[in-house]
Order: sequence, then C-alpha cells, then structure tokens
Amino acid sequence: MKNLLLLGFVAGALLSVSACSNPDFEKKDQMAAAELPALPAAAAGKDSAAVAAEQAAQEISAVNATTTIKKMQPVM
Repeated sequence: MKNLLLLGFVAGALLSVSACSNPDFEKKDQMAAAELPALPAAAAGKDSAAVAAEQAAQEISAVNATTTIKKMQPVM
C-alpha cells in the first residue's frame, strides 16, 4: 500500500512538472527591446504633462474617482 502511494506521488509530481512547462517561453536574451509609443495628448487639447500635473494635484476621494471613471467611459 505504501509503495503504491509513493508511486502515485511520484507520478503526480512528474505530471505536474510536465504540465507546467511552457514551450513558448522566451528568455530575456531572445527578446528584442522595442521603444514605447509616445503618450497621446489629452482630449481637452492639453499636453500630457499638464494633464498629469492636474491629476497629481487632485484630491483622492470617491467623488473624484467616480468622475474620472465616467470621463474614461465612452458615451452611448
């Protein structure tokens, strides 16, 4: 009984190791670095630095968060 249980644990471990291996995994030396795209200007016509400064100065509260989320959602 104990040998069968041990054999089951070994088989389970081998299956879990083989199932978790990812053949599509790329190592860091295989990846090519790409530049990030430029930040788009805000919808109000302001540059991104001005918008970031406004958001940093804005107080964190539920009301401000709700209005920000509403601005991000598309209007239907």
